[in-house]
Amino acid sequence: MKIVEVRKMTTQELTKQTSALQQEIVEMRRRLYSGEATNVRALRSKRKDLARIYTVLGEKLQKESA
Repeated sequence: MKIVEVRKMTTQELTKQTSALQQEIVEMRRRLYSGEATNVRALRSKRKDLARIYTVLGEKLQKESA
């Protein structure tokens, strides 16, 4: 997910996306630890997407409160 796509989303969409990504990350970690999955890069990209979303969400919330 690119930053341009994230910036176009509303705050409600961003919060939904964060909860979905968190669940995906937990599931991917479980699969990695149990040995079902071996793709560590997918987990890394999901974590980076989550960080991008949190950054944009923080910026939007600051603008709304100001």
